[in-house]
Amino acid sequence: MRADGRPRSYYFFLISIPVLLAVGCTSKNSSNDAPGGKGKGGGGAVPITIAKVVQRDVPIEIQVVGNVEAYSTITVKSQVTGQLLTARFREGDYVKAGELLFTIDRRPLDAQIREAEATLAKNLAQAKQAEANLAKDQAQQIYLRAQADRYSKLTQEGIISKDQNDMMQANYGAINQSIEADRAAIESARADAGATRANIENLKVQLSYTAIKSPISGRTGNLNVKEGNLVTANTTELMTINQVQPIYVTFAVPEARLADIKQHMAGGHIEVFVTGQDGNPAPERGVVTFVDNSVDTTTGTIKVKATLPNADRRLWPGQFVRVTVRLATRGNAALVPNQAVQTGQEGAYVYVVKQDNTVESRRVVTSIRVDQDLVVDQGLTPGETVVLEGQLRLAPGMKVTVRDPSKLPSGATRRPKS
Repeated sequence: MRADGRPRSYYFFLISIPVLLAVGCTSKNSSNDAPGGKGKGGGGAVPITIAKVVQRDVPIEIQVVGNVEAYSTITVKSQVTGQLLTARFREGDYVKAGELLFTIDRRPLDAQIREAEATLAKNLAQAKQAEANLAKDQAQQIYLRAQADRYSKLTQEGIISKDQNDMMQANYGAINQSIEADRAAIESARADAGATRANIENLKVQLSYTAIKSPISGRTGNLNVKEGNLVTANTTELMTINQVQPIYVTFAVPEARLADIKQHMAGGHIEVFVTGQDGNPAPERGVVTFVDNSVDTTTGTIKVKATLPNADRRLWPGQFVRVTVRLATRGNAALVPNQAVQTGQEGAYVYVVKQDNTVESRRVVTSIRVDQDLVVDQGLTPGETVVLEGQLRLAPGMKVTVRDPSKLPSGATRRPKS
């Protein structure tokens, strides 16, 4: 007995009532969750999201990271020594082939040309003088020949002495030698004139080098020599020009794909799509134009080069880009979202929703991935419905219900209940 006169069993009874009520509620709830409800799994239909198996042509592609290279790079040097007077462009400008870039002081070469032209005039005058001497000596030769013949006859007749005849014959021989000397002088003067003409032509060529023009169309780089400085022929680098239209993109592909690349190149060109880091989703299109002649043994890859027109000059030399090599297009391929494909002990599988709103597990064989989809080679046919979300709560034969379309994730499709 307690102090209030009530027995202890009375209080024990009061404490036991809430406990019994709690146990009773728990038993009731447990009986409601037990198997035997709707569907083989019990508990009602499982909410899921679904997608259709679609059919379309898909590209067979290789995706790699590449590097942009200039189509050609020219180092601009001066071919004459002189003072750099002007630079006709700003660093970073785009220039066209034949456009004037630099001018070098031409005055020293102008002076040399004038000196050479004066020397040429002297050579020509010497040649004319030698020709005049030849004409005079030839006239003298005719006269002396006649005299020599006459003296020879007079000597034979005994009219003049032999000494007089010998002197006349010597004079005739001397004039012949003078004529040969005149001819040699003419040839020498003409040779000097020819050499002077060649020197003038060379100086004019050197003079043309004082105006440095762009050999290609492209983008100019940093100007290494400022106006007013002295440049040395074939030594001083003024700047570089990168040709960026067209442009190269170089990348490496695994050697396992070499056979595919060779096969498709033999059948035609291989398209390449290049996306830069500028946030522009539109890719630049080009074609593969070069495959290296050996595999890099350290990386197991082979170097490939593509040529792109780069019409809007988005691609810059040295830039890293994403490259997609499209080898071929596979027609009428079956595709499902990547998240619909699950992996089990026996391989890949999907849950297929049947007409009676139950699901079956079906093994599939997948191949290439296209964005967020997978190509299914075996196991599915276009138009079938697969479970996109909710697979973890499913078992074959269970009833399913499609979630509210407003709550479906982006890209999911809904199949109406039959």
